[in-house]
Amino acid sequence: MLSDFIVEHNLPSTFASTARQWFVNTANQLSNKTSETQTPFFLGINGCQGSGKSTLANFLNHHLSQEKDLAVVNLSLDDFYLSQEKRAELAKTIHPLLATRGVPGTHDTELLADTLSRLKKRQPVALPRFDKAQDNPIASTLWQLSPTKVDIVIIEGWCWGVEPQNSIKLKAPINQLEQTQDCDGQWRHYVNQQLANFYQPLYQLIDKWLMLKAPSFDCVATWRWQQEQHLAQTITNTKDTKVMSKLEVETFICYFQRLTEHALATLPDKCDLVYTLNQDRKIESAVGRI
Repeated sequence: MLSDFIVEHNLPSTFASTARQWFVNTANQLSNKTSETQTPFFLGINGCQGSGKSTLANFLNHHLSQEKDLAVVNLSLDDFYLSQEKRAELAKTIHPLLATRGVPGTHDTELLADTLSRLKKRQPVALPRFDKAQDNPIASTLWQLSPTKVDIVIIEGWCWGVEPQNSIKLKAPINQLEQTQDCDGQWRHYVNQQLANFYQPLYQLIDKWLMLKAPSFDCVATWRWQQEQHLAQTITNTKDTKVMSKLEVETFICYFQRLTEHALATLPDKCDLVYTLNQDRKIESAVGRI
């Protein structure tokens, strides 16, 4: 039931009206798609940090499994982040900024490709998970095995679906981080190349695309700080974790600015369904359908 979902995910009671107005119909559309394909139906969700991607994906999973009795796999691109050790190696051999998780090139794309390929073939596969509080993957022995017959796969991510930029657009730094720590553009060119070589080819697995469209990148700082506060509330001891301060969040989002703004400018016309958000993360309109 919807009330159970709200309690389980610690959501405000107003989520019920949002779900009924916007998300239930999308879930029903997804349910209808399962009879049209011989393989699992893949839905890709894009949205900037803090836009509500995980909440939407979790709701769709809940509704489809509880109300429609479908087998759903819910994945986040975040669960494929490389370990601190592997990112430290990238920082040493390629560029120091790659020590920080986030941008294309800091995910285990080989694992991502293998996981999605196995799910597409309806082969059982262990589903990766990442612990953001510890900034490292959860031990693979704790990963859950996918259902034997998957009906729908949902995968969400802040840069999921984003295409690489034209190299000309990479010349000028977009913020102070790029200006002071990537003055020659090596980091952003590497990120762009990773996006082209290892992320974009996987987009062909996706049947339909959904976007949660923010008004602008300016909202991300507020939304991401709210997200970090929520993370802190879910753990009992923050002393030995990697939960960020507000200043750290403001610095952290600079890594995401370039591709987030690129996504806001290019993805709406390419997605099948776009939810447009206001500054309070409320949906103002929906264009398209799954």
